Amino acid sequence: MVLFSAYSIVPGKQEEHLNDPTMSHEPKNRVREDESEMILSFQDQVVVVTGGASGIGEACARLFAIRGARVVVADRREVRAAEVASDIGGVAVAVDVARNESVETLATRVEAEVGPTDILVTSAGISQNPVPPENLPLETYDRVVEIDLRGTYLSCLAFGSRMARRGRGSIITIASITGMRSTPLHSYGPAKAAVINLTAGLAAEWGRSGVRVNTVSPGYTLTPLLRRAIEQGLRDPAILAENSALGRMVEPDEIARAVAFLASAEASAITGVNLPVDAGWLTAGPWHTYGGVRPARPPENSGA
Repeated sequence: MVLFSAYSIVPGKQEEHLNDPTMSHEPKNRVREDESEMILSFQDQVVVVTGGASGIGEACARLFAIRGARVVVADRREVRAAEVASDIGGVAVAVDVARNESVETLATRVEAEVGPTDILVTSAGISQNPVPPENLPLETYDRVVEIDLRGTYLSCLAFGSRMARRGRGSIITIASITGMRSTPLHSYGPAKAAVINLTAGLAAEWGRSGVRVNTVSPGYTLTPLLRRAIEQGLRDPAILAENSALGRMVEPDEIARAVAFLASAEASAITGVNLPVDAGWLTAGPWHTYGGVRPARPPENSGA
């Protein structure tokens, strides 16, 4: 469940020893330079990523930049957004997605200074602690809904309406598997469920105008915030991994690749879908009733 944002993207397999003090937890770039030659090219397309200063948003910004896009890193954290934009050759713009005037200013500025937006990724969001509703401050509940749902809606409205008038565009919202199942996240989960529903509605609304709208629902993703929670003992990586069919968590770049696919011409007939990228968390859950997912089969003896 994405509860958090993530840094960027690095070749190699997933970290296996998150608590090993000898291993670096610094963000690395998992995107290979040769991917600029891939068919999923976004050469000279304008891509706006809200929440692009860190986490899944940053991973998306970096991947789109490597694949040729002109990327706008939109975030409340101006300094960090500028760092990411400088690193990828993009443009940083400050935005508060909860404020309509701020989002409208972003859309107007991007169109005037960068060009018409081809792709929007709404990655800005916040989470909450898994507490009983009696212990969840109403202010926290409201703030999560304000950023995660209202912020997504305002971003889609500002950019999607412009796309519809031009007759083309692609929007990818970021929801969560917590919006698809029962969890103790009584504000975050419902907000993300609403994002999934909103996405389907906007897909039908703007489909005849050439705008595709899809959502990606990440599972437990190894973002900097989740890594810190693990290091502080607030999350157990063994439990997180055990609750997925693949027996591991998701890397931020794996979310970015799914986003890029949905944004690309390869997905030209796909709209209104919700794509879980969760290492099989959704499918593994019911298996715990039967003792859990079976272990890997023994490998064949290659020396035989």
